[in-house]
Amino acid sequence: MQERGVEFDVIEYLKSPLGRGDFEHFLDLLPDEPAELVRKDKKFKELGLNADDYVTREAVVEVLLQHPELMQRPVIIRDQKAVIARPSEKVLELLD
Repeated sequence: MQERGVEFDVIEYLKSPLGRGDFEHFLDLLPDEPAELVRKDKKFKELGLNADDYVTREAVVEVLLQHPELMQRPVIIRDQKAVIARPSEKVLELLD
């Protein structure tokens, strides 16, 4: 985004936790299934979580409120669209 001269704000969500409304807003704008917003990584497994339990919108919001570090990132929002920019090239969907 910097290379294209696009201004952006960075939200350090671990320092300033997001609320229910923030996560719901992300889910409203993302074209992906709600489960895509949850990282199923080592931490997820250490917590003893089961991916099948976090497929609904409500379950995703609840797990992210309890464990914000599990949020898939970065989430890039532009106008009324959003993408989970993994891989980073996905951000181009919003810039073109």
